[in-house]
Amino acid sequence: MSIHSSLRSKGTGVGQRNVWTRVERIAALQKAGHWTEEDGVTGLPKVRTKFKVVTKKKKKKKEKEEKEGK
Repeated sequence: MSIHSSLRSKGTGVGQRNVWTRVERIAALQKAGHWTEEDGVTGLPKVRTKFKVVTKKKKKKKEKEEKEGK
C-alpha cells in the first residue's frame, strides 16, 4: 500500500540521484574518452554519479553570504 500524497513530507526524494539514464552515462563516458560511436549501448560500465541537489536553505545561505561579502 502506498502513502497518500498529502501525508508525504516535503523533503522526501530530495538528495543525490544515484541512477543515471543511458544517455547521461554515455555522455559521461564520452567525456572521459571511454566510449565511442562504434561501441554498443548495452553493457556499459558503471559511472560514478556526481549529482547533488542544493536545497532552498543552502541557496538562501549562499546568497546571504555573497551579499555580506560585497
